[in-house]
Amino acid sequence: MRINVLTIFPEFFASPLETSLIGKARADGVLEVALHDVRDHGKGAHRQVDDAPFGGGAGMVMMVGPIADALEPLMDTHRILLTPAGSPLDQETLDRWADLDQLTLVCGRYEGVDERVAEHLIDEEISLGDYVLQGGEVAAMAIIEGVTRLLKGVVGNPESVEAESFRGGLLEEPQYTRPAVYRGWSVPEVLLSGDHGKVDEWRREQREQRTRERRPDLLSDEP
Repeated sequence: MRINVLTIFPEFFASPLETSLIGKARADGVLEVALHDVRDHGKGAHRQVDDAPFGGGAGMVMMVGPIADALEPLMDTHRILLTPAGSPLDQETLDRWADLDQLTLVCGRYEGVDERVAEHLIDEEISLGDYVLQGGEVAAMAIIEGVTRLLKGVVGNPESVEAESFRGGLLEEPQYTRPAVYRGWSVPEVLLSGDHGKVDEWRREQREQRTRERRPDLLSDEP
């Protein structure tokens, strides 16, 4: 997969893209990440990419021109604008994107992006959640990591991807490892029983209980 990132801070991505599974996926040729500096298309000697909003108001707005020029060679890709006004990112969306050959992520900054970008140049608008960050770079890295781990051959045991939180609309069950007792805190006995049927039943019950307690909104049959 190739992921294009449009940003005014390409240096933001240097370390994360070299780390852990993302770095390995890039080294193995499973993932390519292309960083496009929007300032390369900025206006004037200072490569301006933002301006005051029409109608007045606080802050600056990213101009449509530099982003449109940066997107020109990428119009045949699936283009995503990262913005607080977008749809919340979820696992189902990451699953859908993981089947694509190419994604393009547009990182907003300042007070936002000229609306004509979303209206004419973008396929989807996505948000990490109901809060505001300095820009879309953190969201872009979240998407890169979330999609990369779904690509074939990236995660060592594919079953771990299929049995984690949000699969089947449920949170993942609690996990434990050695030692079985630490400071008097014991692992549930069923996990030490060797009875795989009982372990599977316990895990299923824990997934349902944890979801009901922590994220009842995920349960479609809840009133």
